[in-house]
Amino acid sequence: MSWSAEKSESCPSCEFQGNLNILREIYFFSALPIDALKVFAYLCTRENFKPGEYLFTQEDDDGQAFYLISGEATLIRSDSGSEVIIRNYTAGDFTGALTLLGNTRRLFSLKASTPVTCLILSRERFVHAMDQYPQLMSSIFHAVIEKIHHWEEHFLSDRSEGCNACKQKIGVSLI
Repeated sequence: MSWSAEKSESCPSCEFQGNLNILREIYFFSALPIDALKVFAYLCTRENFKPGEYLFTQEDDDGQAFYLISGEATLIRSDSGSEVIIRNYTAGDFTGALTLLGNTRRLFSLKASTPVTCLILSRERFVHAMDQYPQLMSSIFHAVIEKIHHWEEHFLSDRSEGCNACKQKIGVSLI
């Protein structure tokens, strides 16, 4: 168990403050007012994963968003019985924002490569909190739209130039 996880177990207010600081850094939450962030920080949980354990698996609708506090995980796509490594996630990476907004099955699996500690927010808890702050949904949608636009802009400038098949698939920001 990492030092921060050990410290958090003996100091719940330290864990809450740590959760709050993390949420302030995540694009999905960073524009929200502090009172709403405090609610989300309280609703988040921390979970440890051993190497080889799955944070989530392809085809599941687990309804959870993950922020890696420590460790490394590998994003995997299974096609026709073979696994393809897509990328690695490290401390500071956030995934699963869209699962908070609605039912969506995972297109990938995320597997711990090293011991991993995550901050997790479930869709159920997110929806419950949003019931208290419905006016914040526009800020959250704006954050997601900006992230999609930024991703596609980055993809266009870095990866699509030499890939004709990629050029046929771009346009996610047009939806």
